[in-house]
Amino acid sequence: MLLVSALGLAACRDEPTEPVRIRIATGSPTAVYHAFGQSLATILNRELPGVRASVVVTAASAQNVRLVGSGEAELGFTQADVLPPRGSEHPAVLAVARVYDDLLHLVTTAGGPVRTLADLRGRRVSVGADGSGTEITATRLLEVAQLGGDRVRQEHLGLDDSLAALRAGRIDAFFFSGGLPVRGVVELADSTAIRMIDLGDWTEPLRRGYGQVYVTRDIPRSVYGVDPVSTVANPNYLIVRADLPEALVREVTRLLMERREELAATHPAAGRMSPRSAIATTPLPLHPGAADWYRSTKP
Repeated sequence: MLLVSALGLAACRDEPTEPVRIRIATGSPTAVYHAFGQSLATILNRELPGVRASVVVTAASAQNVRLVGSGEAELGFTQADVLPPRGSEHPAVLAVARVYDDLLHLVTTAGGPVRTLADLRGRRVSVGADGSGTEITATRLLEVAQLGGDRVRQEHLGLDDSLAALRAGRIDAFFFSGGLPVRGVVELADSTAIRMIDLGDWTEPLRRGYGQVYVTRDIPRSVYGVDPVSTVANPNYLIVRADLPEALVREVTRLLMERREELAATHPAAGRMSPRSAIATTPLPLHPGAADWYRSTKP
C-alpha cells in the first residue's frame, strides 16, 4: 500500500482502489517488441503493487506512437525514424529509454532470383504492415534506391503473414525491422533455405535523405545460420504517455534497468540496454520520472 500511495494511485485506506492499468503497445507475436513487452509486463505486475500491466498486439512502431499519444496505451515501443524530427512537438509522448537497435532484414529464399536490392524491381515484396516501423524504413529505402512507386509490387503484410507468404511462394521477399534475433526469421531459417540481402551500402543515402538516425549494423552468420550481411539499423525506444505520474514512470524506468538480465532471458536484445545508452533518445525528451531515475544513478 505504501508504494501505491507514493505513486499517487491510492485514495483512502478504507476504500478499495482500482488497479492502475499499463497497456504496453508491442507488435507481432513473433517479433521482439512483443517478447520484450510480455517480460516487462510480468515484472511490473510482480513488483508494483496496484499495477496491472498487459501487452497489446499491434502493427508496431507507427501505430504504437498513435496509441500512446492518444491515451489508448501507456507504454509502447517505436523505431526512432517514426518519431517527429528534432524541434517538432509531440507533447503527448515522451521517452523512457533507448532500448536497442532495430536492424532492417530483407529476406528471400536461397534459390530465388533476389540477390541485391535492385533485384526487387518488378517483384512481389512485403514492405511491412500498415502502421509499422518496417513500412516506413522500407519505403524510404526503396525511394532512395529509385524503386519506389510501382517499380516494386508492394504488399503490406505483418511479419507472420510475410513468413507465410514467402513459404507459399506468394511473395519473392519481405522486409522486417527488428532486434536480433527475430524469432519468426529464426523459425523460417530452420525450415526453409533463406538468403539475407546486404543493405549496408544504403545507410548513407538514407542519412542524406532522411536524417542521421540511420547506422550500419552487421547480422552475423551465428544469428540465422546464413551468410553474414550488413544492413541499415536505427535505434528504438520505450515511450510513455506524457501525463503519467512521475513516480510511476520512475519505478518503470528503475525496473527496466535493474531487471535487464531477466528481460534478456526472454530476448537477448533487452540485455544490450544500459543506463548510459538509454538516455540517448533524440528527438524525444525523457519523461521527468525517467530523467530523475537516470540522474540518481549518474549513468
